Amino acid sequence: MVSKQISIGIGIPMIVIGAVLAVLYAPTQPDLGDTVQFIGSLIGILGVLIFIAGLFARKMPRIIS
Repeated sequence: MVSKQISIGIGIPMIVIGAVLAVLYAPTQPDLGDTVQFIGSLIGILGVLIFIAGLFARKMPRIIS
């Protein structure tokens, strides 16, 4: 259950926001277009990594001491 929350709640929104920044917002900024595109791509890539990490996350057993 936790992995589904990580993938859907964090990974997918980061991918969407990164794509919006890189594809739609960067061309509207003539001076900072390259920087905005880089930041958008970076956010998207981190979103993909978090999404994949969420797929492989598993519950750890509780250690009773």
